[in-house]
Amino acid sequence: MADDVGDKPLREIAKAFEDLALTLNSHHSHISLPPFSHACTLVSPLFGCLGIAFKFAERDYVAKVKDLCEASTSISTLQAVLDLDIQAKTVQKPGSHTRNLLRVKRGLDMVKVLFEHIIITEGDSLKDAASNAYSKVFAPYHGWAIRKAVAAGMYALPTKSQLLKKLNEDENSAKVYMQSYVTSVDAVVRNVDNLYLSKDLGIDW
Repeated sequence: MADDVGDKPLREIAKAFEDLALTLNSHHSHISLPPFSHACTLVSPLFGCLGIAFKFAERDYVAKVKDLCEASTSISTLQAVLDLDIQAKTVQKPGSHTRNLLRVKRGLDMVKVLFEHIIITEGDSLKDAASNAYSKVFAPYHGWAIRKAVAAGMYALPTKSQLLKKLNEDENSAKVYMQSYVTSVDAVVRNVDNLYLSKDLGIDW
């Protein structure tokens, strides 16, 4: 699965989130669920590219993105996702769309932090970038056993050059599209966070 990432997956990801961010800059404060869930599916193979360290995160992310894709056939916006669960009193219920959206958002944020570190880090190792991204975004919500498994898996990470080969990019082009994603997804993530906070749902659960 890790090798089956399409021709230029990084460019597809950057473009999809650039389009989402543009909708936020054009006086639309609500993110449409169908293009959001589609953009999130494009990110899924990145977790596979990172190997066993992120296997748990990959399974969790893919399952929750699938749920949002299915929901997008009948729910139009991210705000509507939350409103429906608030009405049904199922916001924090395991498997709820609102709970799944929060976890997908964390996956997007983890990739953002990973890319930020890759862009500024010299050398071919991804260990510091991946460790920092995991520690900042996922570790606070994972139990000891998962954190230990991830730490062990960090020794099996691909090198930066191996990752770029899987993504069919050289270092210069990869940095351009990684930065594009970082900038665009930051606007998207902040919008999602603000949506939860505006409804007094919190984002740390």
